[in-house]
Amino acid sequence: MSHTADVTPEVPRSAPRIPPRWFVRAAWVVHRALHRATGGRFGLARPRPGKYGMLRLHTVGRRTGAPRAAILAYYEDGPDLVLMAMNGWAEPHPAWWLNLAAHPETTVELPDGPRRVRAREARGLERERLWAGWDAYLQGPTMDDYAVLRARETPVIVLEPTTAS
Repeated sequence: MSHTADVTPEVPRSAPRIPPRWFVRAAWVVHRALHRATGGRFGLARPRPGKYGMLRLHTVGRRTGAPRAAILAYYEDGPDLVLMAMNGWAEPHPAWWLNLAAHPETTVELPDGPRRVRAREARGLERERLWAGWDAYLQGPTMDDYAVLRARETPVIVLEPTTAS
């Protein structure tokens, strides 16, 4: 007597649609301009149910040593801030992550003020947990649905608070 497992094949989902690259880049420019024009009153937000937060990350250029800043999505995991090192879902890693890898001690601007942090990449089970944590801040497709848009794994970055020395 042969038993065949009753397995229903998983229906593959298509990748979510994302805006064209020119639109993503234009949105970044407008967001930075509004933040600058309002003296920082617009553009940063704390995470809340169903919506990730926005912070301003300061880095040092890995080759130039010049100061850089980027406004990025984040959520909180206890005292840590969690980011995804993606470049609008394009293949190359974003410059801010390459800069942080070279100079992990930095500061972020949050709606309630600046914070000194040290960056590191989450690995293994921690990465899986933090990656899945993004789903609580999305409406619609999951992070795994978006992950198929990149050939490489998207690094999950943890910003741990530090004290000034």
